[in-house]
Amino acid sequence: MLLVCRFAVPAPVAAEFGVRARRALELLTAATGSRGGELGRSVDDPERWVLTVRFASVNAYRRALSPFEVREHVVPLLSEALTGEPATYETLATATAGEVTAHDSLRAQ
Repeated sequence: MLLVCRFAVPAPVAAEFGVRARRALELLTAATGSRGGELGRSVDDPERWVLTVRFASVNAYRRALSPFEVREHVVPLLSEALTGEPATYETLATATAGEVTAHDSLRAQ
């Protein structure tokens, strides 16, 4: 499962946003079932940022949002994400070194 949050971050607050986003990554990737995450900034528009975190399952994602420290630090950051687009995605394929592995959908068929 993927958590993908996009942010519009004006230059004057970019450094502070980066600190908060790295803390969110620290907390979310420490959770059981986390498979890692990234924080990125657009090379075309430096005011656009993206935070992505991978989880083993929907349940792992939901459990990762439960601890108090996550609700204190991460949830307020996520609430600043751009709206109008989905933020959670299921992983249907992964690839390493040219080898692609398909994964079953988590959605009811």
